[in-house]
Amino acid sequence: QVQLAESGGGLVQPGGSLRLSCAASGRIFGFNVMAWYRQAPGKQRDVVAFITSGGSTNYADSVKGRFTISRDNAKNTVYLQMNSLKPEDTAVYYCNFLYGEISWGQGTQVTVSS
Repeated sequence: QVQLAESGGGLVQPGGSLRLSCAASGRIFGFNVMAWYRQAPGKQRDVVAFITSGGSTNYADSVKGRFTISRDNAKNTVYLQMNSLKPEDTAVYYCNFLYGEISWGQGTQVTVSS
C-alpha cells in the first residue's frame, strides 16, 4: 500500500551539497524507523542513516558530521541533507523502513565528481 519515491540526486562537485527526499504515497505507518541506504556499483547496500518516529537519529561513521536525516511527518517525507560531499559518496541512494522493509524503488543517483 505504501510506496516510497526517492528524488533529489544529481551530479555535484566534491565539497558540494544535495538534499534528497523520500516521499511516501500514503501515510507511513507500522514500522516507523526510516532509513537511507546507498549502493555503489559492485558494493553491498549499506545503511547511511536512520531516524525514529520520535526523531532519534543514527549515522554511519563514513557520513557522520556531514549528513543529516530528518522527517516531516505532516508531509510524509524523509530527507537526507548531504554536505561536504566526497567522491566516495557516489552511489544510488534508497529509502526504506529500517525494519520490515517494503519493495525497493529505483533510488536516486548521486554522483560526486570534478
